Amino acid sequence: MAGLAIVHGRARAGVRAPEVTVEVYMSGGLPRMSMVGLPQAAVRESKDRVRAAIRCAQFEFPPRVTTVNLAPADLPKGGGRFDLPIALGILAASGQLERTALAGHEFLGELGLAGELRAVDGVLPAALACGEAGRVLVVPAANGAEAALARDVDVRVARTLSEVCAHVSGQRPLPRAAADPEAGPAPGAPDLADVRGQLRARRALEIAAAGGHHLLLSGSPGCGKTLLASRLPGILPEASEAEALETAAIASISGRGIDPARWRQRPFRAPHHTASAIALAGGGGEPRPGEISLAHNGILFLDELPEWSRHVLEVLREPLEAGTVTVSRAARQAQFPARFQLVAAMNPCPCGWAGDPSGRCQCSADAVQRYRMRVSGPLLDRIDLHVDVPRVAPAELRPDAQPGEPSAAVRARVEAARERQQARAGVLNAHLDQADTALHCRLGAGDQALLERAIDGLQLSARAMHRILRVARTIADLDDSGGIRSAHLAEALGYRGVDPRGQAMTA
Repeated sequence: MAGLAIVHGRARAGVRAPEVTVEVYMSGGLPRMSMVGLPQAAVRESKDRVRAAIRCAQFEFPPRVTTVNLAPADLPKGGGRFDLPIALGILAASGQLERTALAGHEFLGELGLAGELRAVDGVLPAALACGEAGRVLVVPAANGAEAALARDVDVRVARTLSEVCAHVSGQRPLPRAAADPEAGPAPGAPDLADVRGQLRARRALEIAAAGGHHLLLSGSPGCGKTLLASRLPGILPEASEAEALETAAIASISGRGIDPARWRQRPFRAPHHTASAIALAGGGGEPRPGEISLAHNGILFLDELPEWSRHVLEVLREPLEAGTVTVSRAARQAQFPARFQLVAAMNPCPCGWAGDPSGRCQCSADAVQRYRMRVSGPLLDRIDLHVDVPRVAPAELRPDAQPGEPSAAVRARVEAARERQQARAGVLNAHLDQADTALHCRLGAGDQALLERAIDGLQLSARAMHRILRVARTIADLDDSGGIRSAHLAEALGYRGVDPRGQAMTA
């Protein structure tokens, strides 16, 4: 006798989790099992895992013609996430489970040969999508802490196929997903009080945090560039729940997993300069997010900027403007969010000591120029704040020297400035478009003339001019000023004079 069962699951397509309907049809004939609907190798192999898991769970694997259709047919399906819905569909189509009991549920999970459920990636996006559909999601117990981040979704966890069958049969309900009880409090970020001296660099760090601006630190080795960059997370406000869920969803599909104790912290990604373009932007046969997407709503720190391949750095240009990155492959395309804050650091020359008062630099002028030209003008033009970081005087490094201002005090000013921006425009100043920049960053007649003379004299681009205005608006917000004053504009111009290559900025 023929039988049809329908079970719901979720695929993974970028940060989306499109619904997949698993249809299992059984009919008479010589026993065989076929699978259609663009299943990849791991999905096709599920038939062997499912057969063994069903028998180990004390159910019968029906000796009939079994057809499994994964709809929609034009969406590629990968991974072991469909093992559990396929097994339940077979049991329901063969009459061993009530078909109506599966309604209102979605299932994700890879099956072991003994029927145990193993974790899969991309559970958080699936949980959020399942909540929008109004269904109950069943996931492996190992994914429970991640799925529990979707607070308004009914998520149940199971360890074996038998437990899932008992749940849908009404015999023994599955427990709800809960946060990891062993997860301790998230460690705090390094404190800005550790930075001695460097008043100008500290000021630039505060402006960058307040307005979401990109920052470039240039100076000799050991002057504190990396130390400064690592203190930026400590002066940023905690991510909102919506921002944290966006970032956690990206981490979920990356295959690296989510640390439940840190999920509200803004990410700080610091890839090595040998990273490839795919590692930075994302890609692969089944597109996965790269470092710029893993830094979404957080910080991407690129140390030793000229040591990076120029080809790799150029992939940053479009995401810095658009806030997204699109990974295109022959078979599919995926778009990932990439609204990150770029912080970069570089030495002034190959040996690192050009311009140092010690005079130890032995690099020729040509060598210095070639080194600095490794970073393109269009990329530098997209960085709002350019700061020279000098060496710190030894007296300021003494153990008994006065510590710098702590992160908590700076963060309070940053949060107040961000609240002003959100109340005024709904976005940070760095994210203002051209029309909003003209509306919210107006100058007086004298200041407008000053800006135009500076743009003319330094041969800056139109993009640089708009970025200067946004930085000036952020400085005014830190000063709790309703408008941009001359001092605010002058300070903003000081961060965009001449680029680290010794040339005027151009588009």
